[in-house]
Amino acid sequence: MMEAGGGGAGAGRRDERVPQWGAQETRELILARGEVEREADAARRSAKTMWEAVAARLRERGYRRTADQCKCKWKNLVNRYKGKETSDPENGRQCPFFEELHAVFTERARNMRRQLLQSESGASVKRKLKRTSGGQSSGESDDEDDGGEESEDEKPFHSRKRKADDKKQPSHRMPEKSRTGASTSSIHELLQDFLAQQQRIDIQWQETMERRAQERVVFEQEWRQSMQKLEQERLMLEHSWMQQEEQRRMREEARAEKRDALLNTLLNKFLQDDL
Repeated sequence: MMEAGGGGAGAGRRDERVPQWGAQETRELILARGEVEREADAARRSAKTMWEAVAARLRERGYRRTADQCKCKWKNLVNRYKGKETSDPENGRQCPFFEELHAVFTERARNMRRQLLQSESGASVKRKLKRTSGGQSSGESDDEDDGGEESEDEKPFHSRKRKADDKKQPSHRMPEKSRTGASTSSIHELLQDFLAQQQRIDIQWQETMERRAQERVVFEQEWRQSMQKLEQERLMLEHSWMQQEEQRRMREEARAEKRDALLNTLLNKFLQDDL
């Protein structure tokens, strides 16, 4: 029993070590998220079921990830895409999957626009159907009134009743028109707000990209200047080293000449003493 418990603890510690995401695995995650969003029932899904569907797509492609791991990785990718993490040109901290994420968010914006336009067109079709049904009902009532035979006593009563109905009908129609007009104006306002927000996001993204491009240019210039400075320093050190080496060689040659002269002098002196 103790060995089983120890094994379970070891397995728990091994499970806590989540393997890092590879580049291809991250691209497959972005593709799976886009595919799930394009499904017909995506709007009715909860966040949990959506991420479970994404994890299932990854398992079909040979990657073992849980729904929470996919959600956490997607959150990090979105943060880097939005520029929440500061970009450091020296360390190269940039978003390597910008194009894939931008394609997913662009498609999402198009789908939202399409849904708004479809909802607006559906509301207009319903208003037209209400108008046509109202006209048909009024025509049928007129035909029925005209087809029936009325006595002289009944005609004033029916005429008074028809006038009263005609007075009541506009009061009922006005709220419907006001409601449809309010819904149409609210849809237009939502669409305009969405388009304005999308335009602001595009402008901010362009400004961010331009600022990063300028920072990259400045960094490259500074890097070139530092490299040129280092090259000059290297050349100066190499030149000074060559000078020192030349001076050392000259000193060694002078020392060798003096040593040779001294040895010749000693040899000559020994020879003269022997003679």
